[in-house]
Formats: sequence, structure tokens, C-alpha cells
Amino acid sequence: MASQQVFTDRDLEKHSSSSIAPVQSHGHGKSKLASANPLGLLAFGQALYFLSLFEFAPRGVTTTNIVVGNMIWMGGIAQFIAGVIDFCAGNAFGATVFCAYGAFNLAYSTIFIPGSGILAAYSNAEGIPKAEFSQAVALFVWSWFIITVIFTIGACQANYVLFGLLCTADITLILLAAGHMVDSHALLKASGVFGLIAAAISFYAAAAYLYVDGVTPFTLPLFPIRKDRIV
Repeated sequence: MASQQVFTDRDLEKHSSSSIAPVQSHGHGKSKLASANPLGLLAFGQALYFLSLFEFAPRGVTTTNIVVGNMIWMGGIAQFIAGVIDFCAGNAFGATVFCAYGAFNLAYSTIFIPGSGILAAYSNAEGIPKAEFSQAVALFVWSWFIITVIFTIGACQANYVLFGLLCTADITLILLAAGHMVDSHALLKASGVFGLIAAAISFYAAAAYLYVDGVTPFTLPLFPIRKDRIV
């Protein structure tokens, strides 16, 4: 179980078996589950990168509908699968983090699916969202800020890369919630900046967990905070 823990680098630093962990398969011997870290972190980072990018209208694209499908499949379902893998491996922390953020992406994307009726409920007769919609989104984001703070505290003795990732995610959510609450485009753009930073850190962490066991001729350090502690 120790070699499979999410937000752990003890085995990674030794270049040993951090990518797989043995799990009992109900009387049929032992099976091996691959590490969920690379998939979960890539899904987290890619969904956050794509969402944050559209705060700046890249290449003049202002219609953000393309984000919805990506958040459902990559940010939502793929990340949720990573969490289920961690549940099977007995890793409560990683399972909770990945499943929770997978659920966040699914919930957030559902807002913008016409069939859900959520956005329509906050829009006027012309289909334009009312001011109440921004306040509702802000309340939704604040609740996820609380969850992210809980995760951040849980990772404070793991390694600097993943602790920094969650700290940056905290800032992103604060700015996003405040931006919707006071209708500030400057705050929303600032949330996009920190979202891109968090995405970059997530990509790095995913690569660090993926580039083990001779997959590449090099490894990436995660800079452990306490080598004697597994989170």
C-alpha cells in the first residue's frame, strides 16, 4: 500500500515500484493496479489549463462551449477513474482528491449543458444570465475552496510540488469566486493566471510520477517535505 500512495515520493525517489501496488483479487491470486497518479494529475491539470485559458480569449475564441466536453471526459470521468483505482488500492487520500475533483468538473460542466436546465433557470426571457447567476457560481466555487483547503492541509507534509499545486489551486478558487461575486473581470483574469500556473505544476507532478521504473532515462524530483511520512 505504501508504494501506491498518492502524493508520495518515497518509492519514486528510489526509482522502485511506486507505479504499481499489489491488490488481492478475491481468491484468484494477486493482480496489480497501475499507479493512478499520472492519470489523475494529467486530468486535473489539462482540464484546469483548458478552462483557465479561455479567460484570455485565445486566438480570438470567446465561445467556450468546447470546454464542456473536455471537462466531462478528461477532467471528470478520467479523473474519477483515477480515484476509483486509488480506492481499490486502499489509498483514501488520493481516492478522495481525484474523485472529488472529477465530480467538480462534472458538476461545473453540467451547468452549461442546455438539457440540465440549470443555466436557463438563472436566465431571463432572452436567455441572458441574470446577476443572480454569478452569485450562484460564486457560492458553488467557495464550497470547493473549502474542500481544497482540507486537501492542502492533508498534503502539507508530502512534497513541495503537490503542496504547491494545492496552494495555487486555493488561490485560483479564491480569485474565481471573488470575481463572480463582485463581477470583476480583473479578478477572473487573475484566476486564469493562477489556474495556468496550477495546471503547469500538475503536469510536472504527473510527469514525475510517470517517469519511473526506467520509462525514461531520467526522473523528475518532487522535493519531499518529510521523507519519513507517507500521506
